[in-house]
Amino acid sequence: MASPVAKILDDLRARGGLKGTDVANITAVSPATVSRWTTGRAFPHPKTQLIISDLRYVVDRLAEFYSPDETRIWLYSRHPLLNGERAIDLIHADRTDEVLAVIESLDQSTYT
Repeated sequence: MASPVAKILDDLRARGGLKGTDVANITAVSPATVSRWTTGRAFPHPKTQLIISDLRYVVDRLAEFYSPDETRIWLYSRHPLLNGERAIDLIHADRTDEVLAVIESLDQSTYT
């Protein structure tokens, strides 16, 4: 049976187009560590679990607008609405609310 963390990582791969190396970059761990999380041989620290949880929420929201490949590009791109910063860096820095505010503006512009 897959661990809850492994299920989240699979979801990030499927819905966000994110690879293990992407998750490693965002969480500031090695790709080998992410591999151990995927196989259940290790588990992320609580702070890292929060980053993964925030990332999953952001990916879920972006999946409403973009394909998995587009979502991955969106996360890595610098955005004018984020003052030229990248969403992955803000998520890592516990500034996910700023990313979600931009996504919310995407949502509002869809319906107005």
